Amino acid sequence: MDLLVTPFSSNGFMLQALIAGSLVSIACAIAGTFVILRGLAFIGDALAHGVLPGIAVAILVGFPGIIGAAIGAAFMIGGITLITQRSRLSSDTAIGLLFIGMLSLGVVIVSRSNSFSGDLIRILFGEIFGIGIPSILIQLVATVVIVVIAVICARPFLLLSFDPEQAEVAGFSVRLYHNVMLFMIAITVIVSFQTVGTLLVFGLLIAPAGAGALLARRIEAMMAWALVFGILSVYSGLLISYYFDLAAGASIIMVTVVIFFIVFIVKNIRHHRVAYPRELTHG
Repeated sequence: MDLLVTPFSSNGFMLQALIAGSLVSIACAIAGTFVILRGLAFIGDALAHGVLPGIAVAILVGFPGIIGAAIGAAFMIGGITLITQRSRLSSDTAIGLLFIGMLSLGVVIVSRSNSFSGDLIRILFGEIFGIGIPSILIQLVATVVIVVIAVICARPFLLLSFDPEQAEVAGFSVRLYHNVMLFMIAITVIVSFQTVGTLLVFGLLIAPAGAGALLARRIEAMMAWALVFGILSVYSGLLISYYFDLAAGASIIMVTVVIFFIVFIVKNIRHHRVAYPRELTHG
């Protein structure tokens, strides 16, 4: 038991990492559920990578990276909306164009600067062991905002996820609530990159919610499972990183993926065991 508790009780940086990671898990469980239900995985990935140039420019001029991430995310969402509304191109095409364009721009900015030797690793993979109280407070505020949005927009989000036409019939603007959902996902990405980095935030956004979708039929249960799997991944990943001297962010994401495949395999084995006797009975 000491092996599971002592690292957090004896090391302040571990406890702060656990708190920050748990807050990220709450935000990602909520946003990730709608990403899965709405089929927005591509735009979630694009946002996670498309904020790189904004962060890079912000650091170059001496501003906090989170401000650059917010500007980059706003540019991504605004560009996607503009292209889809002013052309015949699909949203997937617009997302793909901006995704590769923003990512390429970020790489160009980083490659032209000699001051990114340490910052690049921090941007891409996070610095969960370097999280301070101010960053935790920012994450807390963002998580509260995400929870409030999810509660207020619960019904339109639910209708939008399963039947957009029914949402219109019920009096909800599909475009408005779709943009609100994108805003919620963007907030999650913007504040979470400080903890797990731009390359890894997508994993925490998708894997726990994906595992929850395999186990639950109701959206509340799916979020609950995603939250449990997310926090479990953060806790386990931090312990693995602490004892085996591995990258913390990558360890957390690897645990989320392992949990997803465990749930996937167990679910399929149980389904096979239930289906096989039925086939014998009907045979």
